[in-house]
Amino acid sequence: MTAKNLQDKTTLHNGVQMPWFGLGVFKVEEGPETISSVKAAIKNGYLSIDTAAVYQNEEGVGEGIRQGVAQSGLKREDLFITSKVWNADLGYEETLAAYEASLQKLGLDYLDLYLIHWPVAGKYKAAWKALEELYKQGRVKAIGVSNFQIHHLEDLMAEAEIKPMVNQVELHPKLSQMELRTFCKQHDIQIEAWSPLMQGELLSHPVLIKIAESHGKSVAQVILRWDLQNGIITIPKSIKEHRMIENSTIFDFTLTQQEMEAINGLNENKRIGPDPDNFDF
Repeated sequence: MTAKNLQDKTTLHNGVQMPWFGLGVFKVEEGPETISSVKAAIKNGYLSIDTAAVYQNEEGVGEGIRQGVAQSGLKREDLFITSKVWNADLGYEETLAAYEASLQKLGLDYLDLYLIHWPVAGKYKAAWKALEELYKQGRVKAIGVSNFQIHHLEDLMAEAEIKPMVNQVELHPKLSQMELRTFCKQHDIQIEAWSPLMQGELLSHPVLIKIAESHGKSVAQVILRWDLQNGIITIPKSIKEHRMIENSTIFDFTLTQQEMEAINGLNENKRIGPDPDNFDF
């Protein structure tokens, strides 16, 4: 099912509902910039905010949530907040401590989703045990991973009690991750795209420009629509309110099968972020 509006959600394999669309805050500066971005997102109907310990802006996200909730009349439980444990903290006790540190910075009692940020060899299984424990205690609503490839998932699931609910990966038309998406669908793991706009690199692509013009939309809107029609959760980053509004105005048009296939055809397996198998931790 394709999302019909900004508040629409998908149901993860444990029954938790997660918005299809959210705000990412990677490289958003801690302090006023983060606070105003999160506040503006909530004001304009966003329910999902994605941060991470390594972004060093969890305190700003927390303050933006408090201010956004106060001005919107929403409750904390109306929002879906994600954070991630960083590579240096991928032991059992270390991950438990990292979770507490993230909660304290955010000023929250729980997270909706907690992810292992990168698949550091020899470390992610101990971290996963910690996530399973947090989940069993009811301290986090859903647990998952980020940047895991098929072999990482197979390795993790061979010993895990609970399989990941989400795998957040770099995904955009030049890195469409078809094999990984197929694997995750088979195992009921929801794919979520980070850097869906390839940090702006795709905005001048002629194929995308032509499709955008035919719908009276921007290239960014076309790419984000492609995500949703592929059943991919997407979290574009923006610090400008007008851009947040534009990014989320993607529920009033539909890409044709031919257009979807044209965008699928842009894949080059090209990354802008690190390769999960060769990331210098």
